[in-house]
Amino acid sequence: MTTADRSFSLRGVAVTAFLPTLLFSIGEGSIIPLIPLVAHDLGATLAIAGFIAAMVMLGELIGDIPSGWVVSRFGERNSMIAASFLTIAAVLVCIAAPNPLVLGIGIFVVGIATAVFALARHAFMTSYVPLPYRARALSTLGGIFRAGWFVGPFLAAGLISLTGGTQAVFWVFIGCCLAAAVVLLLLPEPERLFGAPELALAPDGTVKHAGAEFVAEESQGLFRSIWMHRDVLLRLGTGAGLVGALRASRIVILPLWAVSIGIDAPTIALIIGAAGALDFALFYASGQIMDRFGRMWTALPSMIGLGLGHLVLAFTHNLPNNVAWFIGVALFLALANGIGSGLLMTLGADLAPPAAPAPFLGAWRFTGDLGSATAPLAIAGMTALGSLALASATMGVVGLLGAALLGRYLPRYAPGRGGSKSAIQ
Repeated sequence: MTTADRSFSLRGVAVTAFLPTLLFSIGEGSIIPLIPLVAHDLGATLAIAGFIAAMVMLGELIGDIPSGWVVSRFGERNSMIAASFLTIAAVLVCIAAPNPLVLGIGIFVVGIATAVFALARHAFMTSYVPLPYRARALSTLGGIFRAGWFVGPFLAAGLISLTGGTQAVFWVFIGCCLAAAVVLLLLPEPERLFGAPELALAPDGTVKHAGAEFVAEESQGLFRSIWMHRDVLLRLGTGAGLVGALRASRIVILPLWAVSIGIDAPTIALIIGAAGALDFALFYASGQIMDRFGRMWTALPSMIGLGLGHLVLAFTHNLPNNVAWFIGVALFLALANGIGSGLLMTLGADLAPPAAPAPFLGAWRFTGDLGSATAPLAIAGMTALGSLALASATMGVVGLLGAALLGRYLPRYAPGRGGSKSAIQ
């Protein structure tokens, strides 16, 4: 039995996948902007605080490697539950951290758990959402993630104002993860809610459900897939990696910059929350632009905007009205990031060979995550050797370089107005 043979409602998915995702994202969005401030309070320098903030991205990159095996071995729902409890343990380590080193270890484990949770959500959609609904479900999932990063910072700002400290925010993440796990535990088995999953033929000839087969195939032979598709990954994939780098840079640099110019924790959370609201508001518009006019019309404005925003920020640190400049740049970066919502996922789907998409998608996602993990580490290094302004200016140049790469290679590898023709067939 396949999903085409049974009735389906996105409202059922809302409880099973969207609600746990929203809860997890609210918790994550509440603490990530405050990591540099917490590290600074534990005695870390600005550069070390940036390094600790980078640990969540590095953890996600490392977590990408085993997460496919975990999800295919234990199932989507069990993996999300396990990732939620692993996150709780990691956040408890962060709460008890006596120094920046222990805090960094806790944040790194949060990144690993996030990778497992994210892939389990993806596999669940592959398994139980019929193809006619899949694009809407995945775009909604992306919007749910951004909604969490919009709500989380505002929640953090309110709690910090009430309690006078950042510890309560970590407990919010624990509460959100616990609530997500409880929702998943109390729900019936997915087969009872949605019927039998999509079926797929495994390489060994056995029949498995599509989500498990997808993540198992995606996680096998990662480096072999990178080598097989080295042409597109070296060119357009480098551009995708720079997209990931600029997105991660924005997440790390803004809190570090706020700490460096003396903004307090509640105000940091409010500013980043307002930026998150703008980012969230644009996710649907980005998809509409890509479908109607082509991928280039979101890729170039997004990367040029992210690059220019970083460059402008680099020259505002010592201005008398630096806080106002910071707010303006944070909102501008959110606008640029929001315009590019779904770009990497869409390009990966465009480029993947239709007969065997999973290995390429694993390599494509690893490329983007490599950029996401590398950029914050580079920012920490440049801050230690030079200054945060130098790091921001450098990332601005990197953003413009990424725009140039996308402008050159998108027409070659994703031709056509919609950019939907695959170049790897």
